Amino acid sequence: MPRSRGLRIAIGILLTIGGILGFLPILGFWMVPLGLLVLSYEFAMVRRHRRRFVVWWQRRRRPD
Repeated sequence: MPRSRGLRIAIGILLTIGGILGFLPILGFWMVPLGLLVLSYEFAMVRRHRRRFVVWWQRRRRPD
């Protein structure tokens, strides 16, 4: 992760946009979650959704 806030935001946006264009050859849909993960370090709204997903995933995987 770069130390520069602007660079992190740019990388996150580029990864997300590249993932949306995942049907093209070199790009892939794997870029969307990676871009959102990078953006979650900067924006509370994205961080909140990431945290909800992690909690949901942990509850789903917990053996009862």
